[in-house]
Amino acid sequence: MSFGSNVMPACITKMLLYPIAWIYIVSLYVDPLQSKRWRCNVTAVKEEEEEEEDEKRRKKTEKDEEESSTRSAALRRNKMATKQTTDANTNIPDYEYIDVNSKAFHIGSFRNEWLDRLKPCDVSYQQEDEETLYANLAKEMCVSAETMAELKSVCSLDSLRCHPEDQPPDTDVVPPDPTLKTLVQRKKRQDYKASLKFNKNRHDLYADELERLTVGRRSEEVADMVPEGEVILTVNVYYPAIFKKFNYVRPHMTLLMTGSHSLADLRDAICCVSDLQVCGEFSNTPDMAPDFISKDHFKSAFFFFEGVFYNDMRFSECQDISMTTIEWAKSHNFPPYTQAKMEETQLVDLKVKVGFPYLYCHQGDCEHLVIITDVRLVHKNDCLDKKLYPLLTHKHRFLTQKCAVCHVFIGRWLTSNDQFAPSVPCLFCDKCFRMLHYDAEGKKLGDFLAYPYVDQGAFN
Repeated sequence: MSFGSNVMPACITKMLLYPIAWIYIVSLYVDPLQSKRWRCNVTAVKEEEEEEEDEKRRKKTEKDEEESSTRSAALRRNKMATKQTTDANTNIPDYEYIDVNSKAFHIGSFRNEWLDRLKPCDVSYQQEDEETLYANLAKEMCVSAETMAELKSVCSLDSLRCHPEDQPPDTDVVPPDPTLKTLVQRKKRQDYKASLKFNKNRHDLYADELERLTVGRRSEEVADMVPEGEVILTVNVYYPAIFKKFNYVRPHMTLLMTGSHSLADLRDAICCVSDLQVCGEFSNTPDMAPDFISKDHFKSAFFFFEGVFYNDMRFSECQDISMTTIEWAKSHNFPPYTQAKMEETQLVDLKVKVGFPYLYCHQGDCEHLVIITDVRLVHKNDCLDKKLYPLLTHKHRFLTQKCAVCHVFIGRWLTSNDQFAPSVPCLFCDKCFRMLHYDAEGKKLGDFLAYPYVDQGAFN
């Protein structure tokens, strides 16, 4: 085949129509070695890319394995540290159920843990002078003395004045358009109370008075002062479970107890209407004073804390009423329970759970829930007069039962089989009871039974 001829072959004509194919074929025809080298370069590039991808995947896998190993080691260390901390600090309260109750801990050991960590000045009753106080505060805040002086002037009580300087402040009056959040909330509260039909009653006033009288009280005698580092327990005592209308979910009374108090002191501080009941029928002799009340006759009682029955054995008439429960539990394969005397057990010796319901039983079957809601060290602003403890800080108000005739006075007598009563049984105040059931000479009219009645609201 000659390229110099005037007639071009047909295959060459077709190849001219396809430039890419023509270039490729010409390259093969002109330089076969170069084409082979081109194909080898493409293959080498692909192999290098695959090797880079493999290297990236390998590095990523090694990194993931290293991170996983690091996390596992950290989890093991944290678990071991947590176990060691728990084993070493079993007397530091921790939640058993979040926001419900803590795990069991020893109150005295918990107090010692705090005292070991705090400085003596933290639990002291001595007041620091103003210069030392602000110097220590500046040191803790890491600020200069000039900055602390500026903060002192800006945050002083004079800077919070919202009334003219020439007018004496009235703490009961809130400005009409307050911007301070606390005043806004107080204004809403005042407006709400103004919309009520009845104002604050005497029970609410008395509850506020209880709180006011206990703040900062000190004894004149040093021997009567609560010692520094003493532990304070807040105890809620609930209504007996026999009461209706969900009264068992409301604390009947709240007491502050020191760790040096015994369980017998706690028992004597609990007021229950069952202890004041008078046994017997007095329709024939209404003027006869009863010989005793229930608390004087039935003195047995016990507390139950963490598997231990603490019985009141101070008097010869006291009986171990917890033995019935212990024998029943033993016959039904329950865990064994132990016993102790409440008069020999101080609160600081107890092992308890904060927020957990425990049992106080007296009068045979009058059962109260007892919940310890707080355990803390005494503060210099607390009531420091030892003679005022156990300290009553709250008492729930109970509605009194009025006389069925006059509806004015509290019921004093409960009658049965009474033909003069509008209902059976029926409550009477002392005046209506005598006017309706006895003549002018005090003789009994008709046939009925009369029992002294102690109202639940008598403790209000």
